[in-house]
Amino acid sequence: MTATPFRWGLLGAARIARALIPAIREAGGEVTALGVRDPASPRAREFAAQWQVPLIGTYQDVIDSDVDAVYNPLPNDAHLPWTRAALHAGKHALTEKPFVLNEREAQELAHTAAQTGRVLLEAFAYRFQPQAGAALDIIQAGQLGEIRAVDGSFGFHLTNPGDFRWHPAQGGGALYDVGTYPVNLVRLMLGEPEKVTAVARLSASGVDVGLNATLVYPNALAGLSCGFDWGEPSSQAFHIVGTRGELRMERPFDSHTSAPTVMRWRVDGQEHHQEFPPFNAYAEMVRHFQNAAHGQEELRFKPDDAVKQARVLDALFLAAQRDTIIPL
Repeated sequence: MTATPFRWGLLGAARIARALIPAIREAGGEVTALGVRDPASPRAREFAAQWQVPLIGTYQDVIDSDVDAVYNPLPNDAHLPWTRAALHAGKHALTEKPFVLNEREAQELAHTAAQTGRVLLEAFAYRFQPQAGAALDIIQAGQLGEIRAVDGSFGFHLTNPGDFRWHPAQGGGALYDVGTYPVNLVRLMLGEPEKVTAVARLSASGVDVGLNATLVYPNALAGLSCGFDWGEPSSQAFHIVGTRGELRMERPFDSHTSAPTVMRWRVDGQEHHQEFPPFNAYAEMVRHFQNAAHGQEELRFKPDDAVKQARVLDALFLAAQRDTIIPL
């Protein structure tokens, strides 16, 4: 007897959904419901036809349907209300980064997931790339010695003036978008910082079009930068320096690599490298999520991690606003 495929509902027809739909199918799941703000819009119907997913109506229609889980890639201010609604309806929830707009909202969602017994995950797919795991293994094994410095960056050129990421009320700005990645990877590698500093360049609408930050650890400093007005193609880097050597990751935040990537590191003067073949981390993330929902695997990144991520983002915004050091 064939097991019933894991059923997914999509909230909205965001560009990132074009990566998740094939990933869901590769992971053995099935997209059975698409909900949009305006079900009558030609764009929504074209999206549903192109990707062969059933357009069943509104976001609430998806939540009320018989899906097992909901994927929420809506504008940032819509993450809390619609993820919360999905959890209360008994659905598991995969929510795009940033998880929500502040630590308080993150704690609310984490509490709701615990109350309802549903799986809740912030969708940082890059964490499922083999390169991220290999770099973490090298650091945790002490091959680089004690970590002293990290330099992480991610930026691109956002040209659409109507994009929600230009609007403060919708959780716009570079830190909430590309900036979440280096913050998250530093936390994955080094844990939680003791304090942070930040400085931002603001757009005419008041969002951070660029932001530089320092995450302060007892014996290390992590410098991060992000922006919406960088050149194309997107630019990203991650460099770790320890007392015995250093490590550089190639395109560390790519979730679906179409070409091999190479990680290079030096230990005690000896050069090393490892090549990773093309890999779809979206599919691996979905596969893990589905297994966790079935109780077959323990969730690798629990809601508490998303709460800690939100706490650091809150501190960075506050540091940039006050031009001061913010302890955590």
